[in-house]
This record gives sequence, structure tokens and C-alpha cells, in this order.
Amino acid sequence: MKYMIRQAVAADEKRICELYAEMLQTVYHTEKAEGYKTGDLDKFWTDDENRIFVAEDETVVGFLSVEVYHENEDYIYLNDFAVTKGYRNKGIGSALLEVAESYAREINTPKLCLHVEKTNLSALHFYENSGYEIYRDDGHRLLMNKELSPE
Repeated sequence: MKYMIRQAVAADEKRICELYAEMLQTVYHTEKAEGYKTGDLDKFWTDDENRIFVAEDETVVGFLSVEVYHENEDYIYLNDFAVTKGYRNKGIGSALLEVAESYAREINTPKLCLHVEKTNLSALHFYENSGYEIYRDDGHRLLMNKELSPE
């Protein structure tokens, strides 16, 4: 399977919204899933640090949104992550995660974190296999993090 990973541009927004809705339907086992609202993705097109990375075959088949925070410590929050059904378990999610981790190293931000639904066992195992550890139980979700070692 051939695909490329690149930084998303505003023209990708419609497809990213479709993938996000598909992900919500899968995770919550419902056809009724509200996706992004107008303007939710604007920060990714106007901010100089926040990014969305997309995997593209003939169309965008997956994405990962990356938000950079400078609070008590610098960290990256991996917010939304989706790969369309026919492309799952083919390494695309791992490739997107690797690009996000490379970006973190590039901007000298060695800590990444994310939330995963407790019921989404395949995602939980995927993150654990990728080196993420459970940091905190937040009710229906788990906060996971990973400290990157310098390359």
C-alpha cells in the first residue's frame, strides 16, 4: 500500500471532518456522531506550532492533530486521531504517530500525551505498544503519556 504523510492544509478540512465523524461513530458505536463545528480546526491553519498530519493515498485516509502547550512544562497533546476503516492495521497509524514524535523532537518538546477511551481496547493496546503509559484515570478516559529520548 502506497501512501504519503504530510502536513494538512485548509483544503483538507472537509475530509478530516469526515474521518473524525467516522472515528466517533466507531468508538461510540453509533451512527449519530457530531463532528467538528465550524471554526474548530482554524487554529491548525493559522498557528505556527499546532499541526494536523494526514496520510494520503488518492485521498486523505487518516489524520492526527497535534497541539503544542507551554504550561508548567512543554508538551504535545495528540488530540484527534483517525484512520478510515479500509486502511486500518496497515501501519498508517504508526506512521502518523512517528511523524508526530519526530515533530516533537524537532521543536524540542520531549513529552507527548493523549486521552484514550477505556472501551477502545484496540487503541489502548496500540498506544501501549507504541511506548505510551497510562498516567491518570480520567473517568471514561485514560490519560497516557510518553517521554521521548533524544535521537
